[in-house]
Amino acid sequence: MKRHVIAGRFGPSDLSDIPRDADEQLTTLNLLSDNRTLAFGIGTALTDLRALGVTPSEMGLDLLILAAHVHAADTRIERFTQSQDSWTREIRIVVPVSDPHRWVSASATLTTLLNFLTGDLWTVGFRSRPKGFSSLARDGQPKAKHQFNELSLFSGGLDSLVGAIDLLEAGRVPLLISHAGEGAVSQSQSKLFDALKEHYGTLPFDRLRAWITFGNGLVKGVASEDSTRGRSFLFIALGAFAGTGFATRFELRVPENGFIALNVPLELLRLSSNSTRTTHPFYMSKWNELLQLLGIDGVVENPYLELTKGEMVLYCANKKLVGSLVPLSLSCASPAKGRWKGLATEHCGYCLPCLIRRAALRRAFGGNGDSTSYTVTNLASRALDSSMSEGAQVRSFQVAIERVRKRPDLADLLIHKPASLSRSKVPPDRLAQMYRRGLDEVEKLIKGVVTRPS
Repeated sequence: MKRHVIAGRFGPSDLSDIPRDADEQLTTLNLLSDNRTLAFGIGTALTDLRALGVTPSEMGLDLLILAAHVHAADTRIERFTQSQDSWTREIRIVVPVSDPHRWVSASATLTTLLNFLTGDLWTVGFRSRPKGFSSLARDGQPKAKHQFNELSLFSGGLDSLVGAIDLLEAGRVPLLISHAGEGAVSQSQSKLFDALKEHYGTLPFDRLRAWITFGNGLVKGVASEDSTRGRSFLFIALGAFAGTGFATRFELRVPENGFIALNVPLELLRLSSNSTRTTHPFYMSKWNELLQLLGIDGVVENPYLELTKGEMVLYCANKKLVGSLVPLSLSCASPAKGRWKGLATEHCGYCLPCLIRRAALRRAFGGNGDSTSYTVTNLASRALDSSMSEGAQVRSFQVAIERVRKRPDLADLLIHKPASLSRSKVPPDRLAQMYRRGLDEVEKLIKGVVTRPS
C-alpha cells in the first residue's frame, strides 16, 4: 500500500513547495487547462452557472475545487492495492483556496465528514491561491439576474424526480443541480429534465449540469476505483457552490427517502462504509456545520427523511406525472453490469436500490404499476443464488425482515448502527417506525421468492 497526496496547482508557474513523507506518493492536479480556464469541468460549471444569472462567491468556488480534489482521490486511487485492509486508504489533499485561514478553521469538521463518508483516513491541507488567481468566481458580470427561489439536487433517480415535481407543483422555481456520471445516468437526467420542462413550461426553472471527471491513470501506477463512496460530497458541494450565488440564504434540498438515508445494515456484519452514507443525518449535519464555519449562508436539508420510498411516490404532489416518468428514471446501482453478457443498459432488478424501487412502485401503484424494464423481471420465477449478486440482496432483506419480525423493538436499536442520530430533526422513534414500514414494503415485494446458495 501507499499513502497518497493529491495537490492542486494553478498551472506550471505555480511552484509552491508541497512537503511529503518518504512513503507518500504525490500526484499533481493541474487546475488549469491549456487555454488557462479551470480544468476538469470546474470552469465549465462556473461559466454555465453564471450564464443562468448566478454568480457564486470565491468561497463557493473553493468548495467546488476542494470537491474536485476529493473526487479525484476517491475515484482514481484503488482501494484493494492501496490500503492495508483492502479498503481504508490514507489520503492527503492540499487545496489552493481564496482564504486558507478560514478553511483551516473548518478542517476538523471536514476531516470528520470525509472519514465518515468514505471510510478512509483523510488529511486536508490548504494554501493560498497563487498571485493572479485570487478572484475567479466574480470575473465579469452575469448575463441576467436569476429568478430561482429553490435549489434541489437532481440525480436522475426516482427520489430526486419526486423532489422536483413537489417544488414545481407548489409553483416554486428551482435550480436543479445535476452531476453527470456515466452515460445512462446522464441520459436519465436529461430526459427527465426535458419532460419536466414540457409539463411545467410556464415556470422559468432550469438546471446546472456539471461533469467533473478525471481520466484513468491520473495517479501513476495506480488503478482507478469504482466504489465511489465520496460521490455525494461532490454533488452537495456543487449545489452549495451554486447556492452561494443566491442573494439570500439558500436551502439545498437533497431528496432521499429515509430508508436509504439511514441505510441500516441488513446484516449484522455489514457495517462501516460498506453501507453508503451519502444522506445520513449525521453526514448532513456535518455539512451544515461546515457551511457555517466557512461563512456560507445556507443549509442542506432532506425533506423526505421520515418517508419510505413508496410513501414519497404515493404522496407526490403529482402522482400521475411521476408514474408516467418512472421508465425514464434510474435507480440501479450498476445499470451497465450486464454488458459483458450482451444485455442492454437497464435496471438489473435485484440490487438493493432496484429492490427498494420495485417495492416502492408496488406500494404506490399496485402490482402492475411498475413500467420499468428489469433484467430479472420476475424474482419468484426461479430460486435465486444467494452466493451471487442476483440473490445476495434479496437474501439480506429476508434476514433483516425476519429478525425485526421476531423482535419489532430491534428496529429502535438498529437505526443507530450506522451513526449518531443526535442531530436528526426527526425523532428516533419516528425513524424506527419508518424503517419498519420500509422493510414491510420490501417484504411484500419478495414474498414467495426463494433464495439459496449454489
